[in-house]
Amino acid sequence: MLNYITAGESHGRYLTAILEGFPSGLPLDLDFINVELRRRQSGYGRGDRQKIEADCVEITGGMIRKVTTGAPLGFLLTNKDCTIDQMPELHCPRPGHADLAGALKYDQGIRAILERSSARETATRVAVGAVCKLFLKKCGVEIAGHVLQIGQARIPVGALTVKDIRQGVKGSPVNCVCRKTEAVMIRMIDRARKNGDSLGGKYEIRAVGLPIGLGSYVHYARKLDARLAMLLMGQQSVKAVEVGDGVALAGVLGSEAHDAIFHSMARGYHHKTNHAGGLEGGMTNGEDLIVRVTMKPISTLAKPLASVNMKTRKSAKADFERSDVCAVPAGSVIGEALVAYGLADAFLEKFGGDSIAEVRRNYEGYLKRVRA
Repeated sequence: MLNYITAGESHGRYLTAILEGFPSGLPLDLDFINVELRRRQSGYGRGDRQKIEADCVEITGGMIRKVTTGAPLGFLLTNKDCTIDQMPELHCPRPGHADLAGALKYDQGIRAILERSSARETATRVAVGAVCKLFLKKCGVEIAGHVLQIGQARIPVGALTVKDIRQGVKGSPVNCVCRKTEAVMIRMIDRARKNGDSLGGKYEIRAVGLPIGLGSYVHYARKLDARLAMLLMGQQSVKAVEVGDGVALAGVLGSEAHDAIFHSMARGYHHKTNHAGGLEGGMTNGEDLIVRVTMKPISTLAKPLASVNMKTRKSAKADFERSDVCAVPAGSVIGEALVAYGLADAFLEKFGGDSIAEVRRNYEGYLKRVRA
């Protein structure tokens, strides 16, 4: 139902996005969208670029008097650091980056590849996701993300609620709910920076208030877990996505892996555990959605690894481009946006409607039936 595309380069004049298929009648809180953009720019371990840019979105279409019209929504972000034409060409690809494969595939220099493959592009995705969050909130769905691990520093995986996460991460420079773990994460980032290295980690996204039945089992492309995994794997540096207990399910019995079903007049059908992470058979089952995402360390290193000069074909050290030391805290904000987009898409697929009012009517009628 929804579709978006982004355009623009890291050091180009603009970053843009178009979101198509969004219903009419949603008031757009531009302050909220811009706060989400600032959240993406924050986080301990970020590079100097974040001190230059002050992302502020301009809506270029699909909105009149701050309310969506049903037409495609246009987003525009202006780069202050728009020096792409003055940036030097690079010749020594960075291991782990798109440099080598991209340069060979598109028959371009590395500069053209890194400018588009840069995670700077995710700013527009966060703007799109912020609009989707506003839509989902109208339907009673809330989303929150937090960092579980940076390097070897990790918090125990527990049954946190969205409210717990939002309260726990307030004021945390690494978006972590545990202050003791946060301190270790910061020390590890400082050590990596001092050693010219980088760090990856893992974050978790939770969504509450989802109805039973978003997504479908009838075709692989309609399975919501598959769709969310594709969106999240499309985020720069992501190497793994888990739903619910994820990889831990490989080591338990079936009686320990699945969530028994109950019914009550107050709650309707429900589960008392959530090993499935809110998704069964490619569909939401009414419990909280839980996804965990693993990000590899950033590939740009201040002490570069071995590479090859693509101009001379001789051994050389990889090029260095201004970069972060750790982007996992920012990654968790981007993950929230991607999950919001995926859930909004599934919501509109299920409940249709060209306006928010129509979607709400369809949704409320469905809830009466499934809760009976």
